[in-house]
Amino acid sequence: MSKPLNIGMIGYGFMGRAHSNAYRQVSQFFRREYRPVLKACCARKEDQIKAFAENWGYESYETDWRKLIERKDIDVIDVGSPNNTHKEIVLAAAKAGKMIVCEKPLAMNIAEAEEMCEAVEKAGVANMVWFNYRRVPAISLAKQVVDEGRIGRPFHYRATYLQDWTIATDVPQGGAGLWRLDASVAGSGVTGDLLAHSIDTAEWLNGPIARVSAATETFVKERVHAETGKKQPVGIDDACMFLAVFKNGSMGTFESTRYARGRKNYNTFELNGEAGSVFFDLEDPQYLQYFKYSDPETGKKIESHLTGWQKIHVTNPEHPYMKHWWVPGCTIGYEHTFTNALADFLESLETKRPVQPDFRSGLRTQKVCDAVLDSAKSGRWVEIS
Repeated sequence: MSKPLNIGMIGYGFMGRAHSNAYRQVSQFFRREYRPVLKACCARKEDQIKAFAENWGYESYETDWRKLIERKDIDVIDVGSPNNTHKEIVLAAAKAGKMIVCEKPLAMNIAEAEEMCEAVEKAGVANMVWFNYRRVPAISLAKQVVDEGRIGRPFHYRATYLQDWTIATDVPQGGAGLWRLDASVAGSGVTGDLLAHSIDTAEWLNGPIARVSAATETFVKERVHAETGKKQPVGIDDACMFLAVFKNGSMGTFESTRYARGRKNYNTFELNGEAGSVFFDLEDPQYLQYFKYSDPETGKKIESHLTGWQKIHVTNPEHPYMKHWWVPGCTIGYEHTFTNALADFLESLETKRPVQPDFRSGLRTQKVCDAVLDSAKSGRWVEIS
């Protein structure tokens, strides 16, 4: 008999829908001790949150997140609201003893992230950051390949995260739909929104980044604010590129922009090592490309006439997460990554082993993001503690 786990969802936008879908799906595909219950959702606009609650099947709704946290029938607070709200909500939820799952980036800056980490650790509450791309089966398989020693000594890591949705100069900033373009709400542009994913994946696969050298650009300097109707300076980074040196001695390049015409969510990485390489493209997510140069067990070089990139269709039951989904050859999509992440969170409640990435991991990513932005301002290499 499963135990109910009552969810309090804050936010009804893109992430609110993605998370709610995961709560509804997870118990149908993963056998876990706990079963999420859509107990309540919360947002300021009553008409919007009421419609959201009815559509997704939440039992109730609130228009004040403080009231949601105070409720005795809520076990988990899910923070799916804009970045500038994360810290206050997390601190209150931790003080109330609630489990917390939070969207990325964890905070607006390192200071906020450190305070949030200290709060959840002092309260001893379960916590997770929704870096959902770790749960793409192909990316999880890449992690397995690396951990099995099939890449060998790493030399290079390169990542891109490209989109094109803000190129037009008449796109406003701010408001419910475009808060990611408002620095006072988002904290940063592509660095915190897109490269945070790339950084989390890179450090998960290749270990910590030791230092960075970065450059950023804001192509459209002024935009109309959606709420005031007035033109004001744009404070976010539209594009960012940085060089990285990893603690293991390998070198990295990272690039992100929202001005890459034709790229919708082009998130790629490639890791090159002495014994092999892996490559992944989120726009073709069911495949992991793997190049095998030598056998990790014997160290013997593969015969040259048999070498070449192998395109692995990651849908077999032995691949990460796939035994919970469909038969081989049937792919899963973006929304399933949240379900996989949630399943791991629920499993951590059973095993009492903290799930990853937790808030401490989110703080680590925040440190790299802040170092990137600091380097872009100073023009110098920045060390990461």
